[in-house]
Amino acid sequence: MSFRKNISYALFPLTCWYAVGVRFRNLFYALGIKKQEAPHITTIGVGNLSTGGSGKTPHVEYLLRLLADKYSTAMLSRGYKRKSKGYILDDGSHDAALLGDEPAMIARKFPQVQVAVCEKRVEGVRRLMAPPAVTPETPDNQEIPVIPQLIILDDIFQHRAIKPSINILLTEYGHPYYNDHILPYGDLREFKKARFRANIVIVTKCPAKLNPVEKHNILHDLKLQNYQRIFFSYLKYGDLQTLDGRSAPVDLRRMDNILCVTGIAHPEPMLAELRQYTKVRHLPFSDHHDFTSGDIAHIKETFSALPGSNNLIVTTEKDAMRLHGLDDLPIRILPITVAFHKENDKDFDTLIEASVRENISFLSKLSIWS
Repeated sequence: MSFRKNISYALFPLTCWYAVGVRFRNLFYALGIKKQEAPHITTIGVGNLSTGGSGKTPHVEYLLRLLADKYSTAMLSRGYKRKSKGYILDDGSHDAALLGDEPAMIARKFPQVQVAVCEKRVEGVRRLMAPPAVTPETPDNQEIPVIPQLIILDDIFQHRAIKPSINILLTEYGHPYYNDHILPYGDLREFKKARFRANIVIVTKCPAKLNPVEKHNILHDLKLQNYQRIFFSYLKYGDLQTLDGRSAPVDLRRMDNILCVTGIAHPEPMLAELRQYTKVRHLPFSDHHDFTSGDIAHIKETFSALPGSNNLIVTTEKDAMRLHGLDDLPIRILPITVAFHKENDKDFDTLIEASVRENISFLSKLSIWS
């Protein structure tokens, strides 16, 4: 029996207490004892039932690429493991310590998007929707943020105080919610029936080629309702980049070894991608790990011990926001994007664009009438 299973069985009594707490919390929202707010702005929530690893950030980026050039857009996150409190709007510094690694990365990649973090999402949305303060001391050349038409809400599924216009639930192909259990026995933050709050469910990190029989079996196991739309996405890897995001392609087949440094929940797809080209040594850290000087020294020591003379360090985009002190070594970022398996009228882009357009139009008319 695995160590994880032993621990899970030992913690089963805690699972029961946690489950009771989750049931009462959701019951309070269902009865209206705890209030839920639907903001007067178009919002898209992206979240999951598990504790991590389902690919929220690349799907948030997908939505930003699809919509941010068409509408004034903001992205609001909790800012997990940031070293700050309260509401913070990125000022162009893309500081991972203030924002958290993922919001800082998005702020750097999408300069047209207002990126904010706040533990209380309702407060964060209200701050983003508030008219910007302009005083006589405000410099004439200072760019004043506009009130967004659309807000993407990252990791929002369990934040019940806010009700998104479109609620997207992600579940990972290799770790689907229907094969999991509630914390701490399993990795689910709440019961599987919470899936019914989603308008859209995406099975993420699928193989690039997914056969119809397997897709049918997944659909059966998901047990969704008629009002819910289902999509399947897969990861695509781009050309290698430098730590500051500049393209720097490398022929990985010519490398003797790759040291893959990750601080993500499920690095298996990335490792599988790299192992197609050469030998890979994996140096794993916990999700959102805050790299210390000792960690940097360990990475350097491990890299120097690799056999051969033509070696490379490869890491993820979000880890690069926290990795400092490796500039003297050959290091590259492996960027990822998502793509969707398309099925006739179930095209994800078409559905999202139509829903956002109709919602923004409706809210605009509502504002005129009121």
